[in-house]
Amino acid sequence: MLTRELAIATFDNGVLLPDRLNRKTDAVYLGFADRILEIYRGGQGRTRRSLHQAVHRIFAEQVDCPERRIQAFCKLLDDESEFPNGDRRTVIQLRQSVFRAAAKHHPLVVECDALFESNESEIKRQIAADHGMDWPELHDRLFSDLIENQVLKKFNGYKDGLALLSRYNVAQTQAVLFDAVKISIKAKGDYKQILRYAKLARLMIRITKRQDYYFFEFDGPASVLRSTHRYGVAMARFLPGLLACRGWKMRATLRSIRFRAPIRFELDDACGLVSGAEASNAFDSSIEESFAKEWSKHPQPDWSLERETEILHRGQKVFFPDFVFVHRNGMRVMMEIVGFWTPEYLKHKADVLRGFRDQPIFLAIAQARKNDTIPLFENPKIYYKDRIKIAAVMEMLNKFLAC
Repeated sequence: MLTRELAIATFDNGVLLPDRLNRKTDAVYLGFADRILEIYRGGQGRTRRSLHQAVHRIFAEQVDCPERRIQAFCKLLDDESEFPNGDRRTVIQLRQSVFRAAAKHHPLVVECDALFESNESEIKRQIAADHGMDWPELHDRLFSDLIENQVLKKFNGYKDGLALLSRYNVAQTQAVLFDAVKISIKAKGDYKQILRYAKLARLMIRITKRQDYYFFEFDGPASVLRSTHRYGVAMARFLPGLLACRGWKMRATLRSIRFRAPIRFELDDACGLVSGAEASNAFDSSIEESFAKEWSKHPQPDWSLERETEILHRGQKVFFPDFVFVHRNGMRVMMEIVGFWTPEYLKHKADVLRGFRDQPIFLAIAQARKNDTIPLFENPKIYYKDRIKIAAVMEMLNKFLAC
């Protein structure tokens, strides 16, 4: 993923347009992409600095190519590479040892005379020999802990130059969302998959049913609720999943220190961006995953477990529970897990759940949030510390069954 500093964008009537390379108008870049891929594919043993210099030399042929675009390609290539960090402590100790040895002969000169007797080349040779190597090898090791001196071990790469260009276009669009104040999505198709990717990205979501579509609202990293880099990355991480879905339109409001007025950014499923994301069965949290695994090891008589199979909507309120427990008599009981939610989001969720107070729903709440949630939620509750216990769930299910 790119950093904010590598983002490139233009404006058209108040709408932000991220940098995008088109196969027709920017056909030359397809050849560049193939060539820089070959540099990394054959780059094992070369330093990160050397690889970046080689990439820059190729793009030097394109006189109107912005420096940030070249750096962005290097970042995307680095993201698919393995650069072992090595033993930083050993490198620091080596550097201190060499500097102490050289300090004894200060000042070092190229040519000795009656006043300055320490020849630089000879002192370097002696110090290197004391460390069991020659000077070029010692010199390379002295600063091998710096990121630019890390050596490429393996390149996992992209399929071809076209795949790299597609990733670049998506990455530039992702970088836009670092400054999102608010994102809204109108979804007529794949709305459940959109929700799935949003939950995997740990986004706070409000959903309403409007006529023939669902309306998703997301609080952004630059909102008044919480302005953090971590949440900005989560917003960006959500985009590839959204691009894999159909039937949606997105509108984002961005805030930038460069402009006083809010900036608009719009995108839809016909934008032409290709992410390669696929439907995922990954869990939203470790708590959810550990509970599902525990249940599979110890299935309960008369009850089966389903995950995210229920969708409740009433008026403008929509609810997607984390788990649904199905009794052999057909009774269905829903469980929602309450983990990291902001106070504002807790209030919104409580309001949604009050709209479904006639439904069999109970909450599994982190013990640390107990005091925050007791005044808000009317639903039956169980509490957990590091995992949700099946015994507590079964006790709650039996209460529903007895009603």
